[in-house]
Amino acid sequence: MVQIHETAVLGGGCFWCLEAVYQEVDGVFSVESGYSGGHVPDPSYEQVCSKTTGHAEVVRIKFNPARLSYREILEIFFVIHDPTTLNRQGNDIGPQYRSVIFCQSPEQERTARAVVAELQRQGIAPVVTEIAPATSFYRAEEEHQNYYRLHPNQGYCAFVVAPKLEKFRRTFEQKIHSGSQP
Repeated sequence: MVQIHETAVLGGGCFWCLEAVYQEVDGVFSVESGYSGGHVPDPSYEQVCSKTTGHAEVVRIKFNPARLSYREILEIFFVIHDPTTLNRQGNDIGPQYRSVIFCQSPEQERTARAVVAELQRQGIAPVVTEIAPATSFYRAEEEHQNYYRLHPNQGYCAFVVAPKLEKFRRTFEQKIHSGSQP
């Protein structure tokens, strides 16, 4: 059986946070942490952290559009991170932590721009989320994959990732993966 899926690539701070949330979203097939938006091919974590590669920490989300729309992906994204701080999420500071949407199609770009415009109309402080065409996605090192699932009691996970995950669960209770196939 062929599974139909779409892809979303988003950056909003440390990729561990976004990965943990989207792994629980009903309709998501897979989430991978990685790097995108820079000029260095296949960068390492250390290179990205040097702030010289242009890459952002991102997640690549493969999802079933019959169960979860791209708009819903973005609605979750804008709740679980702060789209109003330039190159920063909490204590994570630098261009690798920027808020960015790498659009995979013109339709995704239209949707992203519409959602940002709605946020602005709602009085959200100026949204600084970059909306850009898709660039190469480079999968992060294996130790960054499934990080929260493997290390829930690690300090950063307990104090930064877990609260974002709880906020998602409270806000989008109906979107939590039920254990069935996406």
